[in-house]
Amino acid sequence: MTQQDHHWQVPADHPAFAGHFPGHPIVPGVVLLDQVLQRAQAQRGGPAQGWQVLQAKFLSPCGPQDVLCIALREGPRGALAFTVRTGDRDVASGSLLPPTP
Repeated sequence: MTQQDHHWQVPADHPAFAGHFPGHPIVPGVVLLDQVLQRAQAQRGGPAQGWQVLQAKFLSPCGPQDVLCIALREGPRGALAFTVRTGDRDVASGSLLPPTP
C-alpha cells in the first residue's frame, strides 16, 4: 500500500482548548492521536476499536487553525508509521498496530 496523506484544519473552537491551555491554546497529544487513528482506520478498514499505539513522539506544538498533514505508510509486520506536520514543522510521529481480526 502506498503512503496516503490527509489534511485536517484544527478548529479554533475545539473543546480541548478550554483547558489546554487558557491564553495559549495547544492541541493535546490525545487529539492528535485520535485524528491519526481515525485516518488509519479509514485507510485500513475493519474495526475502529482495538488499535494499539506502539510509539508516539510529540515534537512540536500546534494550535487553533493550524492545517495538519497526517501521513500514513506501511511499516514492518503490518504496522502503520505516521507523521503529523504543519507547514515545514514535524508535530508528531510514531507507529500503530491494527486490531487483530
